[in-house]
Amino acid sequence: MRVARALADERGSSPVEFLLVGTLLTALTLGVLQLALAVYVRNVVHDAAVEGAYHAALADTTQEEGIERTQVVITRAIGASYAEDVRIGSSGARGQETVDVRVRSTFPLLGLIGVPFAMEVEAHAPVEAFGDR
Repeated sequence: MRVARALADERGSSPVEFLLVGTLLTALTLGVLQLALAVYVRNVVHDAAVEGAYHAALADTTQEEGIERTQVVITRAIGASYAEDVRIGSSGARGQETVDVRVRSTFPLLGLIGVPFAMEVEAHAPVEAFGDR
């Protein structure tokens, strides 16, 4: 009888429930924030690649200036370590000559710490020339 009464006693269960639920909600919140950070980093790197491609496609600029523009945008937004592998080239596969910028960067897994070169984005821009119409 005394054992049954002791097992039915719920005193002290509220702090345990709070700890369990609080831990779960904290982990869920941190996971959502990390996902949002990863999406933000991917968008910044992609937008920088687009800007670099369009800059390099201008008639009076070089491809090296496109690389530099891409690296500057990434460095200002999230840091220089995310702008280490930027490549640029040109192709005519789409029926018109295009500038292609490819950026390989770190995919953030824990804060900004992550897997190096696990994320790759690519951007294309049509080449512009003087006298085109």
